[in-house]
Amino acid sequence: MRIALLGYGKMGKAIEEIAIAKGHQIVLKVSRETNYDLSTIDVAIDFSIPEMAVTHLTNCLEAGVPVVSGTTGWLKDYDKITTLCDTKKGAFLYASNFSVGVNIFFELNKRLAELMAPLSEYNVSLEEIHHTQKLDAPSGTAITLAEGIISNTTNEKWELMEKESDNAFAKAEEKTIPISSKRTGQVPGTHIIDYKSPIDTITIKHEAHSRAGFAQGALLAAEWLVGKKGVFSMRDVLNIS
Repeated sequence: MRIALLGYGKMGKAIEEIAIAKGHQIVLKVSRETNYDLSTIDVAIDFSIPEMAVTHLTNCLEAGVPVVSGTTGWLKDYDKITTLCDTKKGAFLYASNFSVGVNIFFELNKRLAELMAPLSEYNVSLEEIHHTQKLDAPSGTAITLAEGIISNTTNEKWELMEKESDNAFAKAEEKTIPISSKRTGQVPGTHIIDYKSPIDTITIKHEAHSRAGFAQGALLAAEWLVGKKGVFSMRDVLNIS
């Protein structure tokens, strides 16, 4: 495949390394540019920054280029992009996290929420830890996890807590999932969900060891998307019903 990398930071470089090893070509690499030639591109992969994502995605869909996006922090415009994709009969795939393991974790999270929903004595909280260069908080992955809990319990919203203590969690409003966001070192991504009661705690956790899982998943999604039309997610790629 001839690939465009829209955003050439650490994730872009990780995808480039894996793509070349698999025999693909990186034809275009852009960061903040808004005008570029997509005429020779088979698929684009967007890991840019929130303020550039909509421009990159719009450019691809207008040009008829399938595009995969892992940029977070721009989702207020998600409906705008999916409408454009449908209008142009294009192909668009967004995921807050492309790791195969994390997408399995998403499903585990929803199933656990279903089991915990009738048990009012348990209070749920969510913690995410990332490297200090991560721009958005909470992470897109944390938001996806919170939404998975909300859709399967009586919780109605999530709230980013300013402090990282159990006391801060205790201050969350009723029917609100407290999220703690930590930024430290070079942590690729850790997500922890706790259900605490007066007598015990149930915890599930996903810990990434490197960016390789995210990069491999993004490339897998790009390979899968070529030749398709519509709006998709990693659930489609992994055939999770």
